[in-house]
Amino acid sequence: MIAQILFILALLGYAPLLYYTLKAMVFKGKWEYVVFFLAAYLPFHITFLSIVFQATSSAIPVTFFQLAKDLMVILSVLVFVFYQRKIFEYPFRLHFVDWLVLSFIGLAFLFLLLPLGDTTIVNKALYFKNLLIPAMVYFIGRNTVFEDLEVRRLFQVIFVIAVSAFSVNILEGLLNTHLQNYTGYALFNQVVNNMEPSGNFGLSWTFETQAVTKRFASFFSDPLELASSVLLGFAAGLIWFLTSKREDAFPYLLVMASAMGSLFFAGSRAAFAAFFIMIFFIAVIFKLNRLILFGFSLVLLFVIFVIFFASEDFYYFVVDTLTFQNASSVGHVLEWLNALESMIENPLGVGLAMSGNSGSVSEDARIGGENQFLIYGVQMGFLGMFLYIFLLGFSIRRSIKVFRETENVMSARIAFTAAAVKTGLLLPLFTANAELYTYVSWISWWMVGYTMNEYSKILKENA
Repeated sequence: MIAQILFILALLGYAPLLYYTLKAMVFKGKWEYVVFFLAAYLPFHITFLSIVFQATSSAIPVTFFQLAKDLMVILSVLVFVFYQRKIFEYPFRLHFVDWLVLSFIGLAFLFLLLPLGDTTIVNKALYFKNLLIPAMVYFIGRNTVFEDLEVRRLFQVIFVIAVSAFSVNILEGLLNTHLQNYTGYALFNQVVNNMEPSGNFGLSWTFETQAVTKRFASFFSDPLELASSVLLGFAAGLIWFLTSKREDAFPYLLVMASAMGSLFFAGSRAAFAAFFIMIFFIAVIFKLNRLILFGFSLVLLFVIFVIFFASEDFYYFVVDTLTFQNASSVGHVLEWLNALESMIENPLGVGLAMSGNSGSVSEDARIGGENQFLIYGVQMGFLGMFLYIFLLGFSIRRSIKVFRETENVMSARIAFTAAAVKTGLLLPLFTANAELYTYVSWISWWMVGYTMNEYSKILKENA
């Protein structure tokens, strides 16, 4: 009975969102509005699929909804082409970040065709799709021109997601249970993803610490995705706080507080450290001295808490993490070494779908999988890894330039958020296949694309 109720509630949320997005895209030519669908739906993706499978006991509707987000992105690109009266005269002005995106995807397509690796062509195609869709999202952002009201609405969706996630976290904490225990998460993973339930709470090991305390994911797929996604909410809330009148600042303070609260519920060490890295990056780059003081204060309070007030288990958990004696930290190192060994032996790569934690990567063929840079390095060689590194680096650098030089406040807010999130994600990228966190990954790539569009305008004005 509970499964059917959850299924009906999920459809009541999903169907109107899909309807209004398709209506705007197909009948009004607002192909850019796919970003609203992605921002509102992606945080719930796995939870929604779990509820669908729990209620229907069939993989057919799950497959349909699983592909829907990809099909929406593809449809957006097709509508863009259809609504261009003279598509071959469309003024594509490519600059370095665009070429990096095209080069990375082009290299991935080459590896799709090459007879490399111990996996099937179907798995390779599925893995290539997982690389292509974010590139298409970047393309959509690259060609999007929003009015101020439309940008405001997108940020409002991000704010609602951040506050809602924390609200669910609080409920999980009060009831001392995971939301995933009611959505059919374990059954979905077991039947659809061929992943047996693990851990002391019947979900997976990511839902607990080594001290066997619960880590919560709210409505995200797991605590690690929640922890990485809150960086988006915090960065967005911070820039709106800094660029708004003080009497209007409370909602943005609430968003930032919610993001920090969810970070503690998620209990991710990498994301926690990434949060402080992002704060210091923002403070130094944008010369926010008060933010530097705030960051140092938080670090000092944490150190004092660990030394004088934390339990003995938590104290040694922190120490073992810093000294790489923690079992999880050791696991990361072993995965890195396996990946590096493969890259040294095969510097040109071993083929797609041979590394990482994507569903298209079989466990038997997998080489490494807990470092996004090395994952691409294993599959597409040193060239693939360096293309990805350069893409991140220049995306951050150009976003900073746009923030400093643009006269459009909304574009500056998007550029700020893009630079801050991509910087904050650098550490999680070292410890996880973080590009699989579709919400923060796709939305931040859309923001990078939107920012590069503004960058082109700045170059044109300067010329």
